[in-house]
Amino acid sequence: MKNGPELLAPAGTLRHLEYAFAFGADAVYAGMPRYSLRVRNNAFDRQTIERGIRRAHELDKQFFLACNLIPHGSKVNTFMRDIEPFVELKPDAMIMADPGLIMMVRDTWPEVPIHLSVQANTMNAATVKFWERIGVSRIILSRELSLDEVEEIRQACPEMELEVFVHGALCIAYSGRCLLSGYMSHRDANQGSCTNSCRWDYKVKAAASEVDAGNPNIRHSAADEPWLLEEKQRPGEEMTIYEDEAGTYIMNSKDLRAVEHIQRLVDIGVDSLKIEGRTKSIYYVTRVCQSYRGAIDDAVAGRAFDERHIVDLEKLSNRGYTSGFYQRHNHKEYQTYDTNHSRNRSQIFVGEMLDYDAQTGLAEVDVKNKIQRGDDIEVIMPGGSKQFTIDKMLDEHGQQIDVAPGSGWRIKLALEGVEAPALIARYIDDADQAQIRVTVDEPVLDEAAKAAARRPSP
Repeated sequence: MKNGPELLAPAGTLRHLEYAFAFGADAVYAGMPRYSLRVRNNAFDRQTIERGIRRAHELDKQFFLACNLIPHGSKVNTFMRDIEPFVELKPDAMIMADPGLIMMVRDTWPEVPIHLSVQANTMNAATVKFWERIGVSRIILSRELSLDEVEEIRQACPEMELEVFVHGALCIAYSGRCLLSGYMSHRDANQGSCTNSCRWDYKVKAAASEVDAGNPNIRHSAADEPWLLEEKQRPGEEMTIYEDEAGTYIMNSKDLRAVEHIQRLVDIGVDSLKIEGRTKSIYYVTRVCQSYRGAIDDAVAGRAFDERHIVDLEKLSNRGYTSGFYQRHNHKEYQTYDTNHSRNRSQIFVGEMLDYDAQTGLAEVDVKNKIQRGDDIEVIMPGGSKQFTIDKMLDEHGQQIDVAPGSGWRIKLALEGVEAPALIARYIDDADQAQIRVTVDEPVLDEAAKAAARRPSP
């Protein structure tokens, strides 16, 4: 920890890996096919994992391979056969949760470092010491711990590497162990097939009768009345929900953001700070790595927290932010970063800068979402960000254009003093926001943009 904690970023693809490293990550993690919790959205196979490990090591970085599901017997039976080709690639660690699989790996390949997944729900120092005896080299602590509890574990277990999550989506579950997807769509989150049921579009309405509400005797005393929940794509499938003093539990959680707690985590001596989001966009990975890299470097150097990191993270599409369980209650004199910084406009990811010609001042851009002359944009680079107003835009044939409707376009923008790799985000106002559904993980395309993407070259 001479240079502070490791910044660990998600790698959904090799492109994500490149951007994560370019913008400050010290290590990345990716999912192993069949045995990680991202089976449905996993671009990695043996060949791409080999390339990822090689690339990480070329950059003097690390590559961790997630193998963190809790398997049924059928997967246990095939596990050793399937995992051997990946162990041969020598990832820097395996991220695992199931005790049986950990035992099998330890017996066969005792030299392989094992990081205990958050799925194992490690909540206390005694559990950390148990896994230390087993030979696990790092513990990814449960998300349900406070900063004080993390510090207690650090002091009680000084030799064990500790990792915590600092940013990303939160499940309505205990450290990610969720039954909702399996119940509603028969796709088991704990086997890597989560359909994110907690984030679907639900409507809430009052129950019409006690029959609709179910047995009123089981309601919490703090609930004033029962309600029905109906998902947009499942009309007529009404579910009864009850609310107590702690809220209702099937709804969407806010996203985790702990950038304001980085100084405390550095002081505690946490070894690795982890970003969630293997299915998120390269824009997400870039922006979050840039912000947390800056916060870590400031904390290690003894500089004051820069509220710009919060402003930048607000530009991402998010469900509202929470620091989760890190702080149970704010002290009355605690710095309230949520309210004392200048609010900034949101952004949408509009392009990836592929190349830059310093002589002409033209940047080649692969368009992801609508962009036009007059737009205020931010160019996000490893060395910092710059703001521009688009004045000159050329199509791939060098002709002046006013708008690129969306994905499928290659354009050139007149930008001064930028460098690749870089991403471009467009500022959006309230009117734009009302028309944009969840944004950056998938390009937002209107019909004109879809048609443009299919157009033949002139």
